[in-house]
Amino acid sequence: MFTFIALMLVGGLCGYILHNRAIPNAMMIITWLVYALLLSLGVEVGANKILMSSLHTIGIYGAVIAVASTLGSCLCAMLLWHRVGNKVKQGKGKRDVDMPKENSSLKGSVVIIGFFAMGIILGVSDVVAETYVRDVSFAVLCVMLFFVGFGLGSKPAMLKRFRSLNPRLMLLPLATIVGTLSACILVSFFMRYSVTNVMAVGSGFGYYSLSSILISQSLGAELGTMGLLCNIVRELIVLLGAPLLARIFGPLAPIAAGGATTMDSTLPVIMRTLGEDFVLLSMFHGFLVDFSVPFLVTFFCSL
Repeated sequence: MFTFIALMLVGGLCGYILHNRAIPNAMMIITWLVYALLLSLGVEVGANKILMSSLHTIGIYGAVIAVASTLGSCLCAMLLWHRVGNKVKQGKGKRDVDMPKENSSLKGSVVIIGFFAMGIILGVSDVVAETYVRDVSFAVLCVMLFFVGFGLGSKPAMLKRFRSLNPRLMLLPLATIVGTLSACILVSFFMRYSVTNVMAVGSGFGYYSLSSILISQSLGAELGTMGLLCNIVRELIVLLGAPLLARIFGPLAPIAAGGATTMDSTLPVIMRTLGEDFVLLSMFHGFLVDFSVPFLVTFFCSL
């Protein structure tokens, strides 16, 4: 736990110090590290016959946690909006914001699933030794955490933009976290997993790549796979159902439901649903929730 957190903090410090010196192809490096880690997770799953026989059950559990987490965060966001929403004014959010393409997140999810499935095939066919994969994946994870921290720390300009947000709405990341974890506690009573295990899975907040690998390293491939499926489902809920969430739970709901993804992959659909006024809030929310993922996941894995 402390190793992972320390690596991210060191990376963040280096990113802050060297924010004017960009690392060439840093995002591409992180992307391929993610692919390598999910490939290794697939190998572990494929090599475990007992786990393979219960993969469909794990998927159902993951979907249940995803739906419950989404609803919990939406309910807390609705309460926050009723409390402060009518008393605040949003400024125009689309200033100096690089908007990702809307189809990039769906394409990224397909690629992620493809590498995971490829790993399962390799594991089933015994082409790669499982023990060797675990050693390599741990080293790759350490490098990836450093780069993730570096990426967050190298954005001081974004932190300055966040200062223009209304302080009342800065509680939204907290509402997302509280709603998600409360829902995880409730559904854990109907599962064969411990409360802390379910909370570790839910603490991915849609950040399926990093959270699933952290969970698999600490709790094994079964819960790592559940975390992967759970957080992919959570992201897809926002991508496909943002207008419905906004209509039922209020304008903050799609942002809360998106969790850590609202700074990047779900940002286009949130802007299309809510308008430009909520872009800056969405980025602020995604930034803080994204930063909380490795801390919360590793914390609940250690309990």
